[in-house]
Amino acid sequence: MTLVKICGLTTPDTLDAALDGGADFVGAVVFPKSPRHIAPEDAGALFERARGRAKIVAVTVDADDALLEEIARTLRPDFIQLHGSETPARAEQVRALTGAGVIKALPIRHGDDFAAADEWDYHADHLMFDARPPEGSVLPGGVGHSFDWTLLADRAFRHSWFLAGGLTPGNVVEAVRISGAPMVDVSSGVESAPGVKDPGRIAAFIQAVRRS
Repeated sequence: MTLVKICGLTTPDTLDAALDGGADFVGAVVFPKSPRHIAPEDAGALFERARGRAKIVAVTVDADDALLEEIARTLRPDFIQLHGSETPARAEQVRALTGAGVIKALPIRHGDDFAAADEWDYHADHLMFDARPPEGSVLPGGVGHSFDWTLLADRAFRHSWFLAGGLTPGNVVEAVRISGAPMVDVSSGVESAPGVKDPGRIAAFIQAVRRS
């Protein structure tokens, strides 16, 4: 069964839609430049309702030690998602600082972009292959772009991995079929506007994956 992560949740009704739909992972984006940003203290209060029902993921972008320690204290996530220019050595520091597992997002546009996965496969619990954002974007993900899913066909990794980037309720079944993804991640694809999650689209996305 393909597992589902709903990312960038900021409100009780959308978090509940993800949980009630059976999402396996729920994500809080702690990155002020993102329209989905939520402060660690607010995320801690909101996501407590998810504990024991889904894995909690804190999405960060080149976070410093102070922020990571605050996230660990207030949100107590199961995983820290590294979505910036972090190195494998930094991932080990993050793991030690927070006690959480590590998901590393890697930007993909061409086949050559998978070279980084060889090293990261030994330092992350899960890799996430996301579409490389357009030039000049201040966001490393969540911009609604996808990449050629055939680039992932027949590739093998040490751990189960996420497909991300441009997924929607309408295309996720095809994306899983082509890529063979064991896990999928969605954010902008279940929104009515940037940063505004739609409970109906969240439910539709999860239902589509379950039928794939």
